Amino acid sequence: MRKSTRTLLAAALVLGVAAGPTALSPAFAAPAPAAAGTTPAATAPSSPDLSAVLAGLPRADTTAALVRVGGTEGVWRGSAGVHDLESGAPADPAGRFRAGSVTKVFTAATVLQLAAEGRVDLDRTARSYLPELIPGRYATVTVRQLLNHTHGIPAPDFPGTTVEEWYEDRFAVHEPEELVRSATAKPREFRPGTRQHYLNIGYTIAGLVVERVTGDSYEEQVGRRILRPLGLRDTYLPGREAGIRGPYNHGYQLMRLEDGTTGLRDVSVWRATDGWAAGDLISTTADLERFTRALFAGRVVRGPLLEEMFTLPEVTDFRSGDPAAFSVGLSMKRLGGREVWGKTGGRWGYNAAIASTRHGERTLVYSVNSTDAKGQDTNRTVLGLMVGAYGLPD
Repeated sequence: MRKSTRTLLAAALVLGVAAGPTALSPAFAAPAPAAAGTTPAATAPSSPDLSAVLAGLPRADTTAALVRVGGTEGVWRGSAGVHDLESGAPADPAGRFRAGSVTKVFTAATVLQLAAEGRVDLDRTARSYLPELIPGRYATVTVRQLLNHTHGIPAPDFPGTTVEEWYEDRFAVHEPEELVRSATAKPREFRPGTRQHYLNIGYTIAGLVVERVTGDSYEEQVGRRILRPLGLRDTYLPGREAGIRGPYNHGYQLMRLEDGTTGLRDVSVWRATDGWAAGDLISTTADLERFTRALFAGRVVRGPLLEEMFTLPEVTDFRSGDPAAFSVGLSMKRLGGREVWGKTGGRWGYNAAIASTRHGERTLVYSVNSTDAKGQDTNRTVLGLMVGAYGLPD
């Protein structure tokens, strides 16, 4: 891990753990918010106590946080912040949230299940499954390359360049085929299999492959193969729905308001068709914890194909030149002297993640209502949780 990242994580640990509460600035203050609180559950002696990371919520960069630590090393659960800034009611620990790119783990697992059944070949080209959609310039891109981000297909074009413009367009419907055509109309970024560039488009195509080989919707296949067998009753794929079903903690984004000032806007209602199979999942921390335990125990993807999720391609990152950090569905960081595998996600108003050591000794699931969830700088509550749960990067 680069020195700058190490420094940032260390700073987050100091800010989030040692500094304690930080109040919202007057511009963002909620009316009389309820005191933040954590709720330990059967805490084992070796389990981390992340109470200090959550202290002081809500604040300018985070309005709520839900956390679950599990595994054989101990259990800890906590929630802090507010359900919404208007009422100041405490955050709901069971509230649903937008999980963003955590969706990719579900998509990858679905494709790997189909591979186990012989219905998808990871070494077969995406064009062989979708000949009318994938043009000749991308004829050699394989399904595995879609899933580990080594395909070389650039991102599609979207209208707007600022969060304010995207907010105005939040109810637009983006068909997956439309996104694929936009992306594949451009020259490739690199020869497939030679570099890695983390983008959504590979998973959009993977979702269409799922539909083509099954003759069924992507949503139904994920539900039949993962959500229902694991009893993930509070997890769903929203399709064209803009709202969040059931109880949820509101998400806010810092942006320019109509009067020209900068402030927080409630962005909880936002259609996520631009993400689809790459990023539209809605879930809870309890459901994601159950999914994480099952996945790492080999109960979602079975046998040798599970190793695809723990195998990094031997290429370098397209932009940084660093070694590849993404496998099929997951990514890996070395924290506290061991490998931590997982996946983060961000939608406007929401950051989420699942993480675990390879054999499930310690798992971490969180939802952090960040006020700049898709910004360039990682939210300090998020950084504090990762470092607090696993330790500093090696």
